[in-house]
Amino acid sequence: MNFVLSGDYSQYKNDILNILKNFKNEGVIVGHGNRNTVKYFEVDGLKFNFKSFKQHNIINRHVYKYYRKSKSRRSYEYAQMLLDKGFFTPKPVAFIENHDLIGVTSSYYVSEQLEDVFTLGDALYNPDFADREKIINGYTQLIFNLHENGIIFIDNASGNFLIKKIDGEYRFFLVDLNRMSFYDEINISKRLQNFERLTNDLEIIKLISAEYAKLSGQTSDFCYNKIVGFAKKKAFKLKVKRILKFYKFFLKKR
Repeated sequence: MNFVLSGDYSQYKNDILNILKNFKNEGVIVGHGNRNTVKYFEVDGLKFNFKSFKQHNIINRHVYKYYRKSKSRRSYEYAQMLLDKGFFTPKPVAFIENHDLIGVTSSYYVSEQLEDVFTLGDALYNPDFADREKIINGYTQLIFNLHENGIIFIDNASGNFLIKKIDGEYRFFLVDLNRMSFYDEINISKRLQNFERLTNDLEIIKLISAEYAKLSGQTSDFCYNKIVGFAKKKAFKLKVKRILKFYKFFLKKR
């Protein structure tokens, strides 16, 4: 086992190890993830969020042990990096990797559980949501600031932003951190492509485009047309992927 624990939580080492032993049968499930399992556990009034990553195939198990950092380790290290740069994410507590001779058998990322939050999706897809436009603008400012710091948050989907209202202002916390890319500088096309997974709703894209244009010095029309184009291409690729998956399943059944 490779167990790396933040010094701020060193007193909880045995508690975390005990939770891992009982992870399957205890804890409160968070969300409805099909790939990974997320639960929180309470220890002395503090809630810890455990993300158990889906078991990899034999090739990836080997890769994540010998050639590439595991998803749990990347999540932990990226969380620390984001905090160092002034961004927000639930405080990283630990990452754990279990191995055999072939590779990684299981891995976990542990962070503090956030309470009294809502997701970006709650605001995006409810036209009557309070301060909706302000929240969308705040989200756009966050993505722009990530880009200014050379960071592409690949899993830029509405469920990966937790929002908490603090002293009348909305604070955005990034989650699902294991996929990021880093650059010295990011050109405008790559920046706008980063929105391709978020939504196909033209009204929302228009709001994002106007705010990103203001921040980047581009025109709203330029940003809008770019984002819409990238979103359509992404949607088409996903549609083709679903069709191929369906036919593959159908052929197996014959």
